[in-house]
Amino acid sequence: MLDHRSTVRKVLVITLLLNLLVMALKVFVGLATGSLSLLADALHSLTDSANNILGLVASRFSSPLPDRDHPYGHQKFEAVGALGIAAFLGIACFEILQGAIERLLSSSPPVQISTHELWLLLVVLGINIFVAFYERREGQRVSSPILIADAQHTMSDVWVTISVLAGLVGIWAFGWQWLDVGLAFPVAVLVFASGWSVLRQNLPWLVDEMAIAPEAIYETALQVPGVLNCHDIASRGVVGRQSFIEMHLIVDAADVETAHQITEEVEALLSEKYSPVRVLIHVEPRNYRSDHISYEA
Repeated sequence: MLDHRSTVRKVLVITLLLNLLVMALKVFVGLATGSLSLLADALHSLTDSANNILGLVASRFSSPLPDRDHPYGHQKFEAVGALGIAAFLGIACFEILQGAIERLLSSSPPVQISTHELWLLLVVLGINIFVAFYERREGQRVSSPILIADAQHTMSDVWVTISVLAGLVGIWAFGWQWLDVGLAFPVAVLVFASGWSVLRQNLPWLVDEMAIAPEAIYETALQVPGVLNCHDIASRGVVGRQSFIEMHLIVDAADVETAHQITEEVEALLSEKYSPVRVLIHVEPRNYRSDHISYEA
């Protein structure tokens, strides 16, 4: 399997620098205008930068190549990194809601924004959009869950910035001060939804959830001549990233060499269908019987 960690690190460094610029611009405009929704958005961008740093650390330890201490590879480090992103999003959601509630319960000076500050926020939005699409494209190209998860987070930041910008335009054009606090709540919802999505995508990898239906593996194995039956089929990982298959195979073979050839053909067929995948096959003689395709509850 190819090791794309250098590409992942390069993308993360580029996006980290851009996210720091975005955060600084949002903080500057937020403090200048007194906008709670924009400062909340800046906090969201802070988690973008923290996620990039977390991704760099995770990528450092996420080699897909096995070694003596990690015979199944290191890719779960990337999944752990993605869960860290979900945790950061949860913290951001809490902070945004807390700030909005405090603003509702106490008086505060009105938000004042100029045309120049609105144009600056449009530049911020453009940078966000570039980062999201660039990171997602590179993540899909090298099949990196940390890049894909971080791109999803950045895309949520795009929608947050659009919402905040629309609210500030409303304040600038019509004086609708309530928009600032009102938009802080949907910002929190968007942040939470993004974190939940990242969590849902990466938990199956960490808890060894079934990756491939045992019935599909069974049908594939039986396509190979000499395979009489297979049972106790198990799989884990994520198809397209890295998966593992274990199975017991009953073969019509009178010698070890023939049995080995049959298992090699089964492995080749499964690899063609589910690559990258590692297959472990326990060979059993033709007079063995078992009706348990997989492990049932």
